Amino acid sequence: MRTRSQSRNSNRQQQQVPPTFVEPFNLVEPIKNQAPPVVTMDDNRTMAELLEAPTVGYEDAIVVPEITADNFELKYGLLTLVQNKQFFGHDKEDHHAHICYFNKITSKMKFPNVPSTSVKLMLFPFSLDGATLIWLEKEPPRSILKWDDLVSKFINKFFPPSKTTNLQNEITRFQQRFDETFYEAWDRFNDLLRACPHYGFLELHQLDTFYNALNSNDQDSLNSAAGGNFLDKMPRDCLRIIESKSKVRNSRNKPVVAKVSSSTSTPGISPDVAELKDMVKALLLDKKNQTQAPTPVKAVEESCVTCGGAHSYRNCPATDGNVYRDNIQEYASQAAAANFNQGNTSY
Repeated sequence: MRTRSQSRNSNRQQQQVPPTFVEPFNLVEPIKNQAPPVVTMDDNRTMAELLEAPTVGYEDAIVVPEITADNFELKYGLLTLVQNKQFFGHDKEDHHAHICYFNKITSKMKFPNVPSTSVKLMLFPFSLDGATLIWLEKEPPRSILKWDDLVSKFINKFFPPSKTTNLQNEITRFQQRFDETFYEAWDRFNDLLRACPHYGFLELHQLDTFYNALNSNDQDSLNSAAGGNFLDKMPRDCLRIIESKSKVRNSRNKPVVAKVSSSTSTPGISPDVAELKDMVKALLLDKKNQTQAPTPVKAVEESCVTCGGAHSYRNCPATDGNVYRDNIQEYASQAAAANFNQGNTSY
């Protein structure tokens, strides 16, 4: 049995246990160091002012650094010089050539305490027109901070990867034309290389491509100048040989085309060609005769029916007064008598 003392001790132990307090659950944990919300003043603008068009976002894409030089000014003649050769973005325009031309002009301009890149950033928009100027105006405001950034965006916009691929294919498939001299072929090959400066071909590959694109006569000429196989030489020696040969404009004779002489007795012409030449000559002569001025037609002279003179019957002297009427009556009587006599003799 449980005694009264044991029950008292157990109650005391239960009473000595410290009570635990459960804190209420907070759904939103406070953020440490959070600033109190800022109370703004009421907007006192009118409806008309609130509905006005915004004036932000109209800044230029090019950011020109601040120029601290005194009395700095771009002359009107300088702007005209830049605008003389503007870039429109047409397919046949060379954007690399435009950048080179622009750098050549701006490199000659020296302003004290003014960086050349700042001058380029200010002048480059004046060298654009048409689609290229629209492209620059659509660029995000203050997105071009350096000259290199502007050149990179300009090149990537108007020289897409597809154009690079097409030019690379033209370079790798280059072939000397039938009526093309060595100098002309080398000049055309260099034009392709200049049109695509980032073609990625080493000088070794350039020389190999050009040599294999030549005809047999020009290849033999290069081998002869190299004293053996042209490709056995060092690349710098091969380039020197090509440059030396290209200085001679007529380094390869163009194909000889037989010309028909004006003389029919020229040897070496087949009878068919001679006959054809004679036919062409006859046609030309006939055409020449047809185009000549026509022979003037002699005017018809008047003849009198009364006396046969070179005048009109109205002006005949024999028809003065009633003589003309009498003559006509006499002629009519004679004609009737003749017809009557012929009719009687027919029976």
